[in-house]
Amino acid sequence: MKLFIPKNYQPVLDLKQTEKAIKLVKDSFQEDLSSELRLRRVTAPLFVMQGTGINDDLNGIERPVSFPVKELGDKKAEVVQSLAKWKRMSLADLEIEEGYGLYTDMNAIRPDEELDNIHSLYVDQWDWERVISPEERNLDFLKKIVRKIYTALLRTEFSVFEHYPQIKPILPEEITLIHAEELEARYPKLTPKERENAAAKEYGAIFIIGIGGVMPGGEKHDGRAPDYDDWTTETINGFKGLNGDIVIWNPVLESAFEISSMGIRVDREALLRQLAITGTEDRKNLYWHKRLLNGELPLSIGGGIGQSRLCMYFLRKAHIGETQSSIWPDEMIEQCAANKIHLI
Repeated sequence: MKLFIPKNYQPVLDLKQTEKAIKLVKDSFQEDLSSELRLRRVTAPLFVMQGTGINDDLNGIERPVSFPVKELGDKKAEVVQSLAKWKRMSLADLEIEEGYGLYTDMNAIRPDEELDNIHSLYVDQWDWERVISPEERNLDFLKKIVRKIYTALLRTEFSVFEHYPQIKPILPEEITLIHAEELEARYPKLTPKERENAAAKEYGAIFIIGIGGVMPGGEKHDGRAPDYDDWTTETINGFKGLNGDIVIWNPVLESAFEISSMGIRVDREALLRQLAITGTEDRKNLYWHKRLLNGELPLSIGGGIGQSRLCMYFLRKAHIGETQSSIWPDEMIEQCAANKIHLI
C-alpha cells in the first residue's frame, strides 16, 4: 500500500465545510474554463460499446470494466476510462464550429489503479474538446490554450480565498512551459517522476510538453495512447510532440501534482504514424478510427482536468478520498483516520 502521511496534518476545513467548498471549486472552475475556451456543456455516456474504438485505452494495459447487454444479444459494453475519442466524435455530430468546443463531466472506473493519496478506483474529471483550424496545429497554439486554462485555475484559487481566507493563494502568476526532453537533459540521472518533482518545486506550476514518444535517453516521459494526442509531429528546436501535462507543486504532499493531460489531437497522418510505431495498426478497422481516416472528424485540441484532484489541491487536502467517495483498503482507512485524514 502506498500512502503518504503529511507531518502534523490538520485539515483546514471540517467535513461540512469541505462538502460546501467542493461545490464552490467545481462551479467556479467549470464556468471559468467554459468562458476562457468557449465551450458549451454537453451530456456524456458512462459506457460505450466494446470493439468500436471509442473508449480510451490509456496506456494499453488497463482493463476496462465491461458487462453484457441483454437487449443487444449479450454484446459487451465498457465503462469509459476517459472520453478522449468520444468528445471528438461529438464535435462532428453536433456540428460545432471552428474556435468553439464542448466540455462534460466524465465519470470512470479504473479497477487496475494503484491506490494512494491521488489515485482512486473512481475517476472524475472535466473532459473538454475544441475545434481548431489546420493553421492552429502548432506548439504556439497549444501554449496559448495552456495559459488560458491556467488563468481559469488562478481565478478559481482566488474564489476559494474569498470564501475561505485561511486558504491563501499559492500558485505563481504564470505557468512555465518546458519540454520533456529539456527536463531529461537538465536532470539526466533522475527518473521522469523525479524530474517532475524537481521542476514543479522550482517553478510552482509547469506544463511538460511532448509526452508519449521515446526521448533521446531511450525512455518515455510517460505513456500516451497512439490515437488521440499527437506526440510525433516535429515542432520547434527539433523537439517532437503537441501534447503535455499540467503539473503543479503540492505543498501538502510535498510533490509534483498532475491535474491535467491534454494536447492537439492526431490528424490522419499522425494517427497512421503512431499506430505503426506502437504496432496497433489493426485499430484502423475500428469504427472511430475509420471515421477519422475518412475525414469525418474535425481537427481538435482537448484534454481532461481532474475534478477531485483540483478540489484536493485548492482545499489543501492530503488524500483524494477527502474530496470524493470511493473504496479503499481497510489498512489505508485506518491509517488515514489515525492521522486526521477524513475519507468521505
